[in-house]
Amino acid sequence: MTTKMFKKILIANRGEIACRVMKTAKKMGIKTVAVYSEADKEARHVQMADEAVCIGPAPSRESYLVMDRIIQACKDTGAEAVHPGYGFLSENEQFAKRCEEEGIVFIGPKHQSIAAMGDKIASKKLALDAKVNTIPGYNEAIDTTEEAVKIAQGIGYPVMIKASAGGGGKGLRVAFNDKEAAEGFAACKTEAMNSFGDDRIFIE
Repeated sequence: MTTKMFKKILIANRGEIACRVMKTAKKMGIKTVAVYSEADKEARHVQMADEAVCIGPAPSRESYLVMDRIIQACKDTGAEAVHPGYGFLSENEQFAKRCEEEGIVFIGPKHQSIAAMGDKIASKKLALDAKVNTIPGYNEAIDTTEEAVKIAQGIGYPVMIKASAGGGGKGLRVAFNDKEAAEGFAACKTEAMNSFGDDRIFIE
């Protein structure tokens, strides 16, 4: 069985991960397309790519997290596949599904697998249903700071405050007391929304 090599891929990320993907792609003779926000116009990954497309303003939620712009960039440049890197849309089930629907190969798991494992709250519930040992914690999305502190007290410090959609080290804080739990919850919620477009938080 022969595997067809891509002629051109788009990297839906920035920074070191985008550069590493491009370096490997070039070694394989695959052309690369970078996407960038207005703030990243002079970034290294933009300079390394064969082509580059601006996908919006500096805030990630207005550029790197906008699926329509990334898919349109694939169409405009003729990229056959998209590599999501890590963070941003890499664990977003809807993005993987959209790529599939648009005839663009998503270099990563199938959207069904992401649905099961990319969402940390859902994946933990799946593990519990399968009788797999997990870290004790509260396995539902937490809405308020007050609720977060109460749950952290119930579990017992120290606790980890985590974004359900987190990845790449984003949306994670360790708290050793009520003050750190309150501050960590607020910080994680903001960071998760900015990085993943999903601000659901849980504690373990």
